[in-house]
Amino acid sequence: MDLPQDLRYTKEHEWVRLEDGVVRVGITDFAQDALGDVVYVDLPAAGTAVTAHEAMGEVESTKSVSDVYAPVTGTVTEVNTGVDDKPELVNRSPYTDGWLVLISPSDPNAVASLMDAAGYEDHVRQAEGG
Repeated sequence: MDLPQDLRYTKEHEWVRLEDGVVRVGITDFAQDALGDVVYVDLPAAGTAVTAHEAMGEVESTKSVSDVYAPVTGTVTEVNTGVDDKPELVNRSPYTDGWLVLISPSDPNAVASLMDAAGYEDHVRQAEGG
């Protein structure tokens, strides 16, 4: 499982990178692997208000449909249109080309309350039963 140390993580398997006051959001390598081949991504439009820990979109794979949750409360400022045309980017490069949205957080300090890589790794291990 690939876990970049510079990111923050949610219990719902999203990753967050704080970049100049906005947060870049995607799903983790663990999540994309569990989903299987991603075939469709449904994301909120730029300008949409999102609330932390509430669904803001969906990722559909050959196995299932899973909600994507907002890691922070704020406003979507940009959507990665590349995953509209090539949803497989979520599988191939979840931490780079396969990112999903940029969010301008109402409280930039909220990112600090998310899990670091070690905390997320422990969370995944516990969820898998060990």
